[in-house]
Amino acid sequence: VQLQASGGGLVQAGGSLRLSCEASGRTFSSYTVAWFRQGPGKEREFVSAISWSGSSTSYADSVKSRFTISRDNAKNTVYLQMNSLKPEDTAVYYCAVGRRAYYYGHPYYSEVGEYAYWGQGTQVTVSS
Repeated sequence: VQLQASGGGLVQAGGSLRLSCEASGRTFSSYTVAWFRQGPGKEREFVSAISWSGSSTSYADSVKSRFTISRDNAKNTVYLQMNSLKPEDTAVYYCAVGRRAYYYGHPYYSEVGEYAYWGQGTQVTVSS
């Protein structure tokens, strides 16, 4: 599986960005997909996840009500709409595809070890 993340950039606080994660080489539609991020000097942290069908989504408390995850299985793509961005959202954002087909379990979807494939990351920088 290859994942291509895109859509990052530099934005002012309060602005918006939409990240995309396009997958190839696997039955994408059978797996949970998540976004994680890693800020400077920080560990990688969970941001959001979406189940294989898109019927279930989860968010970190820090982004809840500001970020929205969605997917288009026909396009093998997952999106992360980020609104009301804050300087603390500055990080490299990574998308990842789960290890287990047709599985979406709490709290496992927020754990790095539950994901088998990772994209290269896209930089998001929010200026104050």
